[in-house]
Amino acid sequence: MIPWTQDSPPQALVPVADAGINDQRGRFREIYCETLESRGEEWPDYRPCNEALTRVGREPEGTGAPVNLGKSERQMLMLIVPGVGWECMQEWLNMDYTIQKLLSSNGFNAQLIDVDGLSSSANNARQIRDYIAALPPDMINREIILIGYSKGSPDILEAIVNYPELHERVAAVISVAGAVGGSPLANTAKQKDLNIMQYFPKSRCSAGDGGALESLRPSTRRTWLAEHPLPQEIPYYSLVTYPSPDRMSSVLAGSYRKLSQVDARNDSQVIYYDQMIPNSTLLGFVNADHWAIAVPIARSHTFLGKTFVDKNDYPREALVEAVIRFVEEDLENRVQ
Repeated sequence: MIPWTQDSPPQALVPVADAGINDQRGRFREIYCETLESRGEEWPDYRPCNEALTRVGREPEGTGAPVNLGKSERQMLMLIVPGVGWECMQEWLNMDYTIQKLLSSNGFNAQLIDVDGLSSSANNARQIRDYIAALPPDMINREIILIGYSKGSPDILEAIVNYPELHERVAAVISVAGAVGGSPLANTAKQKDLNIMQYFPKSRCSAGDGGALESLRPSTRRTWLAEHPLPQEIPYYSLVTYPSPDRMSSVLAGSYRKLSQVDARNDSQVIYYDQMIPNSTLLGFVNADHWAIAVPIARSHTFLGKTFVDKNDYPREALVEAVIRFVEEDLENRVQ
């Protein structure tokens, strides 16, 4: 699935510490577990913390510091950039937006940036820049946290590099199951396969510039990373999906097996090491497949949840809250 080529930059697969990644899984586990248990079954899809996160190798110990679950005073604005085809299926999903409600109740503000579902990362990077530039006056002084899911992560990284005017406004970048290094699945697919999503029930997406798949090819992403150093003044965080095989929805089993021809440590769409932003802080490995971490199909489509998307249940609300609380704590520690 990875073709022979001389065009890709030289690479080395090394432990995260040798790649400049700050492994903070121990502290994140503390925050996530306390957040999750404090919510209990107040929020949907509860699962014990040890089942919600995957332990990989030797995980660092936590700090033992208390976890602040009070209302935030930092006035942070979370701008979420979704993955491929989101605008094609958003209406069909019929989401209840409990994550936005939870964040709002804890002093955070979250908004979804509408980027083209089938366009290139370069195109969507411009849309991200335009969205931030058009924020209303009451949002001007808020700290902006950019959160990218799947292809949303490289879209954000290209925006940060292509538009330096964003540097002063963006306080942090978070990648969630991000296709940072691309996916070998993109090597064998064609853009016309993605374009079928235009005919999804209630779809409102267009073909865009037709560059989504090219933006996801490993050679494209890795060459881009090699040629475009990320600005060092912005902190980056990586949340990685690393599901056990029994946590993979049956509809994703085929792509999981196909991607396992390269590496079985994948979430059905992206291999775990391709999800990490260079020189970022590693938050944790999540025991959820690529859809379960962010796309609540089973909640609004019960039949699919009991059949094809049968491992879609995951405590996303508690996970997102824990991610934001970790980042808030880390940003505070950086200025001390």
